[in-house]
Amino acid sequence: MKFTVGVAMTPLDQLAGLARTAEECGFSSIALPDSLFYMEKQTADYPYTPDGSRMWTADTPWADPLIAAAAMGAATSTIEFYTQVLKLGSRNPVLLARQVGSVANLIGNRFGLGVGIGWAPEEFEWCGAPYARRGKRVDEMIDVLKLILGGGMVEHHGEFFDFDRMQMSPAPSRPVPIYVGGHTDVALRRAARVGDGWTSAMIKFDDLVQVIGRLRELRAEYGRADEPYEIQTVCIDRFGTSGYAELADAGVTDIIVVPWIFDGHGFDSPLEAKQESLRAFADRFIHGKAGV
Repeated sequence: MKFTVGVAMTPLDQLAGLARTAEECGFSSIALPDSLFYMEKQTADYPYTPDGSRMWTADTPWADPLIAAAAMGAATSTIEFYTQVLKLGSRNPVLLARQVGSVANLIGNRFGLGVGIGWAPEEFEWCGAPYARRGKRVDEMIDVLKLILGGGMVEHHGEFFDFDRMQMSPAPSRPVPIYVGGHTDVALRRAARVGDGWTSAMIKFDDLVQVIGRLRELRAEYGRADEPYEIQTVCIDRFGTSGYAELADAGVTDIIVVPWIFDGHGFDSPLEAKQESLRAFADRFIHGKAGV
């Protein structure tokens, strides 16, 4: 079982310090969120709250996750990073391949690309991408990313993207894993078909069990049942030793946690308080020290 630290809505000047402490404590990874901007008026509901409202404000801090991974990677040596999740639909896959390849090379293949489509029409339209047919477009974007990041001279002539033979160098020396997010059946099919894993938004345990079962069915359908596969989750109703054991038994491989929240510290709490929470969590659940 792996434990990953989620750093959503964290002040940017704390990121490097948290990454160093998480690495020292034995956490596996840092999960990096993505938000492009805060539109004053939203035209679509945020899908992961009961009333469709956002959990953050216009002043909530966000860093581009690829730049954050490079900065935090430079401050560490072993801990890994993945986006959780990058909103793929509003981006250009050729430019994104250049960025992903650069990060993977600069931090020694410690980067994974978690992707989702994106929920807000404004993020598509104001970045010059169409909101219509976004699912089909994202499917092709994943193909383009894998093609370019695989190295060598490549070309692509698809429905949404078209380019003649070209090469980006250096390619990553090993494949960048792609983790696919989303809770709908279409998203789960995408995750089972092309992903190296599935990554969840906030989810309850009973719903998570159903999703994992569905992913197993779909992976068998696509002939991928025996391949290694990550299940990364933010489960909102299973905590502590028994809760994490239940998640592992259900098939979760990577639990995303925010230890300072468990200790009553907010997102804008001092760095030192968060570091102490990381150490206490690691002592108890990663290293299993009795009495902690």
